[in-house]
Amino acid sequence: MFKRILVAVDGSHTAELALQEAIKLAKELQARLRIVHVVDVVNINLGAEFPNPSEISDAMTKSGQEILRKAGAVASEAGISVETQLIEISTMGHRIPEVIAADAEAWPADLIVICTHGRRGLSHLFLGSVAEGMVRVATKPVLLIRGK
Repeated sequence: MFKRILVAVDGSHTAELALQEAIKLAKELQARLRIVHVVDVVNINLGAEFPNPSEISDAMTKSGQEILRKAGAVASEAGISVETQLIEISTMGHRIPEVIAADAEAWPADLIVICTHGRRGLSHLFLGSVAEGMVRVATKPVLLIRGK
């Protein structure tokens, strides 16, 4: 069954639900858990007038580390064997679903758990869907957790 579960978190309430489901599964299946967060520093809109793009990148990285610290603490408190990984996209052409899928292959995960925000219409068009991309590119089973 699933002995290595990878869960992607983004700091949202919906991602917290995905983390809770991954913890529950890891407990039931006595599985290891890997929590990942992706920081996309390449696709920052550098055309905008930011005071310093490296400050934005640093802030995103620190925020991602804090998200992982909190998620790792929640899993540890639940008695789960857990590791965390900050994944940084630093090369043009890479997308969040692709780097999560690649990490799931390299680790190697048996299951990927990810949240879906359920956006539709223009917000889906402009923001895209990491969950939809995961389903398209992942070679591992993907469990989608919807927000309430």
